[in-house]
Amino acid sequence: MLLGLISVTKVKVTNDLKYAKIFVSILNSKNIKETLAGLKKSSGFIRSELARKVNLRNTPELIFELDDSLEYGARIDSILKDIIPKKEN
Repeated sequence: MLLGLISVTKVKVTNDLKYAKIFVSILNSKNIKETLAGLKKSSGFIRSELARKVNLRNTPELIFELDDSLEYGARIDSILKDIIPKKEN
């Protein structure tokens, strides 16, 4: 299984610090759904490591969500490059 590159793009934490929704972008992965499922499966381990490293009263429950904005932006950029003629030097 090739995981690819996983980037955290945004984190939203509830006011009571019980939940943290983590938006991730997954690039160059053979199976994005499988990679996201692996992140969700290991959220307990990641949470315990976070609790060990960061001194918080409550360590939030981690909820991973896919953020496809980078792929969407790249697709729009590709379309624009095809539409806009290149300037000749």
